[in-house]
Amino acid sequence: MSDPQTISAAVAKLYDTYPFPPDPLLDEPPPGYNWRWNWLAAYNFCTGQKPSKQTIRILDAGCGTAVGTEYLVHLNPHAQVVGIDLSAGALTVAKERCQKSGADRVEFHHLSLYDADQLPGEFDLINCVGVLHHLPDPVRGIQSLAKKLAPGGLMHIFVYGELGRWEIKLMQQAIALLQSDQRGDYRDGVQIGRQIFASLPPNNRLVKREQERWSLENQRDECFADMYVHPQEIDYNIDSLFELIDASGLEFIGFSNPHVWQLERVLGKVPELAERAEGLSNRQRYRLIELLDPDTITHYEFFLGRHPLPKVDWSSDQTLLAAIPERSPCMDGWEGRCLFNYDYKIVNLSEAEWRFLKACDVNPDQRSVREVLLETGLELEGVRSLLSQQLILLTPNAT
Repeated sequence: MSDPQTISAAVAKLYDTYPFPPDPLLDEPPPGYNWRWNWLAAYNFCTGQKPSKQTIRILDAGCGTAVGTEYLVHLNPHAQVVGIDLSAGALTVAKERCQKSGADRVEFHHLSLYDADQLPGEFDLINCVGVLHHLPDPVRGIQSLAKKLAPGGLMHIFVYGELGRWEIKLMQQAIALLQSDQRGDYRDGVQIGRQIFASLPPNNRLVKREQERWSLENQRDECFADMYVHPQEIDYNIDSLFELIDASGLEFIGFSNPHVWQLERVLGKVPELAERAEGLSNRQRYRLIELLDPDTITHYEFFLGRHPLPKVDWSSDQTLLAAIPERSPCMDGWEGRCLFNYDYKIVNLSEAEWRFLKACDVNPDQRSVREVLLETGLELEGVRSLLSQQLILLTPNAT
């Protein structure tokens, strides 16, 4: 099956049969947050500062049943959101989901990524999660989206990694062999896949990986089908990933799970190896990490940006002291001293840190970091610590 139109039709049929994601529909906003879908937090992560505007346009490219779209609406109260998808069945669920939860600043269009140029205007934030790797031509797809990204805009992308999905690929091929000419009957494929897992011994590598990583979500047929009987999937490694990124014509800003891509995580116990790696380029370091820890790299999630995208350097004490601080919107458990940060990691605030965040939470007078420090007793290094944990947003003060 190599014809692009045939592939697209097969993908649409899968998601018409199993609308994805299958998350339940709620009569209220979805719980929690994904900071990558919050314009303030995402822009701060990419540039080091709070964005100058919040009345933006957001595109959810390949929105499926609108699980992400719904968050994009609720997390960005001043934004207009557009969702596009190839599956009419998924869009039916998407519209119902957003109607039930009150996500009313959204419109949906039955379009493929290739046809994004049919949408009017440009977008400040484009979200494309789990979609490009299912296209017959991902380069064409990412270029189509890049044309719709406004100057100073951000694009967040999620695609599969080949090393961490090795066992999945084997199971996909096994199911396809047993389906033979019934390929494309996705319910039959799910049934065969479940029968294979039931017949294999517990110590089988495919079974162990499924149990360790995927089995909880794969209890739902929609998830099992998306993983094991998808008609089109391209998995990446660092080299092929950056070929895709380079083809977009956009700037690679960074991975949105940066802790995974720290070389110290895999080589930190042996300083001599870290020294040997000093001469490597960033891309070579990334490749080294995925070669040494393949199980972890099941996907790549990252931000791209279009010039001009300002980057603020807060290394100067004077620049930092003059900035206007604001508490990050992505934390759970505030106003407590023990809370979850943007990545849902536990943070225990000192009394001075808590007082600083409290002052930033109500800052109508646009007090500077210097003024808030005098009021709360926190040291400047404490501000840098809060900044590094993305607990505060900063706006440069030009005066």
